[in-house]
Amino acid sequence: MKKLAVIVPLATLALAACGQGEPEPAPTPTVAAAPAKPTLPPPNEELFAEVFAKTCPDAEKVATSVCKRAGMGSDTVDCQFGVGEDENLRHKASLMAENGEWKLVDAATICAEHNSHHVDS
Repeated sequence: MKKLAVIVPLATLALAACGQGEPEPAPTPTVAAAPAKPTLPPPNEELFAEVFAKTCPDAEKVATSVCKRAGMGSDTVDCQFGVGEDENLRHKASLMAENGEWKLVDAATICAEHNSHHVDS
């Protein structure tokens, strides 16, 4: 029995010594964070006027505007604006981030409403 009591601790020491010379396994790679979505500058009065003029070339120029995000994390911005000589925010439009730039939502309708050749019935 005494031999068995000596052999077990020696075998445990031998197993422990075997693992000391080996390099530690490489750490498992962590999942990389998704690349940040490119962000557009928030539309200010000048940017809204540029987008509106580019989209609706026959409409009167934007005199003033105020834009706010539709909601946290939203790609849509709601804007109120005045055209021509009107400094009041009488009109509404939305902008949407698309292909790295701001675009008017429902541009055909917005442009038709503000066409300078538009005749009110």
